[in-house]
Amino acid sequence: MIALRDFVPQDAAFIVNTLNDEQVIRFLSPKIPFPYTQSDAQWWITHGAQKGIVKAITVKNQLAGCIGVMPGEFEYCRSGEIGYWLNKNFWGQGIMTKAMTLIVKNVFSHSEITRIHGAVFSGNTGSMNVLIKSGFNAEAILKNAIYKNSQFYDSHIFSLLKEE
Repeated sequence: MIALRDFVPQDAAFIVNTLNDEQVIRFLSPKIPFPYTQSDAQWWITHGAQKGIVKAITVKNQLAGCIGVMPGEFEYCRSGEIGYWLNKNFWGQGIMTKAMTLIVKNVFSHSEITRIHGAVFSGNTGSMNVLIKSGFNAEAILKNAIYKNSQFYDSHIFSLLKEE
């Protein structure tokens, strides 16, 4: 059973463990600190995860990852950017696709967001496949748009529009 819930203080150790795994963070934004500390996890639970629509992903009531949509501002106020990560012990099981379906339904039902987009690092085929399986469409490839760890990556943009 895959579900979404709010983060709780007891999630901190799992978050620290997951976000110190170089395979997990390889294609995540460099705004996520590395190494990731207990203090970083506590900040995330009490502050970071309170912005936008951010949820913990659970599998049989066990924390597995995170998914969220951050609303845009000003002229982008009806758009949101999706982001997510999953502990590698849960990879390849269809969990993120199910979590994506749940968060999209939540966002489109309980917010004014009518467009969700995701930006994926070139090379992150797993994430691209999740978005496509979840009904997102490939929109663009922005050449050398991402810079992380002294390396450039293309940014693959996917989007999903709310059915009016």
